[in-house]
Amino acid sequence: MSSTIVIPDSAPFTPEQRAWLSDFLSKTLAGGGPVDSVATGPAIPVSILWGSQTGNAEGCAKKMMKALKAGNYQPEVFDMAQYEISRLPSEKNVLIITSTYGDGEPPDNAADLHAHIMGDSSPSLENVNFSVFALGDSEYPDFCQCGIEFDTRLEALGAKRMFERVDCDVDYDDQFKVWKEGVMSAMGGSSAALAEAEVIVDEPYSKKNPFPGPVLKSYNLNAEDSERETYHMEISLEGSGLEYQAGDALGVKPYNSEGAVDEILKMLPFNVKDEVPLPGGGEAPLREALITSYDIRSLNKKLLTLWQERSGSPFLRAMVEAGSKEEIDEFCWGRELVDLIIDHPADFSDGEEFVSVLRKLQPRLYSIASSPNAHPGEVHLTVAIVRYNTHGRDRGGVCSTYLSDRVGDTCSGVFVHNNKAFRLPEDTSKDIIMVGPGTGIAPLRAFLEEREISKATGRNWLFFGNPHRDKDFIYEDEIMARKESGLLTRLDLAFSRDQAEKIYVQDRMLESGAELWSWLDGGGHFYVCGDASRMAKDVDKALHVIAQKHGGLSEEAAVDYFKALKKEKRYARDVY
Repeated sequence: MSSTIVIPDSAPFTPEQRAWLSDFLSKTLAGGGPVDSVATGPAIPVSILWGSQTGNAEGCAKKMMKALKAGNYQPEVFDMAQYEISRLPSEKNVLIITSTYGDGEPPDNAADLHAHIMGDSSPSLENVNFSVFALGDSEYPDFCQCGIEFDTRLEALGAKRMFERVDCDVDYDDQFKVWKEGVMSAMGGSSAALAEAEVIVDEPYSKKNPFPGPVLKSYNLNAEDSERETYHMEISLEGSGLEYQAGDALGVKPYNSEGAVDEILKMLPFNVKDEVPLPGGGEAPLREALITSYDIRSLNKKLLTLWQERSGSPFLRAMVEAGSKEEIDEFCWGRELVDLIIDHPADFSDGEEFVSVLRKLQPRLYSIASSPNAHPGEVHLTVAIVRYNTHGRDRGGVCSTYLSDRVGDTCSGVFVHNNKAFRLPEDTSKDIIMVGPGTGIAPLRAFLEEREISKATGRNWLFFGNPHRDKDFIYEDEIMARKESGLLTRLDLAFSRDQAEKIYVQDRMLESGAELWSWLDGGGHFYVCGDASRMAKDVDKALHVIAQKHGGLSEEAAVDYFKALKKEKRYARDVY
């Protein structure tokens, strides 16, 4: 049996990585390369450190360990929060696998290690060999920032880079294979992973094979005169075999609107029926490919660089060559592919060359708003519909507007994304405190359903907020009924614009600081879901103030206290 690696032309590998891969494959095909070699001698020690907010980096770390165990290696895998930092200078081979979230920040479990090596007192690492696999999303300005910082700082501390860092986007499988094999080859052990047999099986529904879920219900939770649109959606999972837990996310594969695609095609000289390659393999007519498979919304530096090479725009060329990150980010914000076509026309020979500069249309993740035990065979979502106007054009979020139009229809595909870092306590007698303004209520609704069904004896405290109570109190009937029934021991509401002075969830936390501290100090678990850049940071600051004021902790002791809570999995965040 054979083994196959497919490296798309669009994969962003460095020249060094491509050169290594070319050499690797040529040796392998010749029959005398790494696949056939088996290293001898003592097993090579490898420490794999992962930083993950939603589980992707953790999954890669476990795959890496499995590959290393098949060769002449002695791997250990560590959650960065559990890793003993003092052993770092004595490591021989260290692999860093980390995501980035928020404004270029490390994941919660990577924060301590990141702060340590970035600090002034960080140790010399001249005896350490390392490589970094950085996960990110190029739709965000600080793409792979955490991985980049680990990589550059480790080198600055004297560590030797055994294989070039790989910065990967949401689709990372092909890049992970190249990084994995490159690292194993660089360390000199056997490279058994490519010798694995290629077995054709019936793949269950997953990210690669999403389930076409019928939409059972879809309706706006906000009042008609609200400035916001928040849809409650119920999707059937019957027959899919998909399973989830409260705290997990649902991946949704969206389609671009036909109107947006047709507007673009009117300005291009291509036949819409011409076959073009699809990102995952195969072909489809150009119009169909743009609707189902290519991102026509988001702009980034890579796209601008490829576009300006085919455009006569002096402005684009100057901006890309100047390399100002801030200027490029500002230009990309609020603009889409149609803006490039109109304002900076480019010359493409045919539809195939045109789609070659576009990235794959990626699935979106939504925190699941239901307990599977409360709604067997269903999954519920709480979706903020994004609509706005920039540069004189009405625009909308790709997936949210796609979902809002699915009433009585079928989603093109959904899959479950496990989030092990956001789970209810196994001990149902433990108290939980939940903070989830806006759509952050989604997983907390699931938690309350699960606590009700499991007859948890622990107390439940919810902080919820939105602009106006009469327009934006989403799930009001459910929440008030749970308060009335006693399931919600305490409910604190913050409707920011119902009074002259804005009030937010963190303000309500501070008002109830003494009681909140008693819940935490008594072994309670704390959960926060929602905006990472502002709300989650403000909530974290409020917690530290409460610990100092009502717990008598110093500023430093408060920091250590919440670090410990995170390690104990008593402080969990589902932030985006």
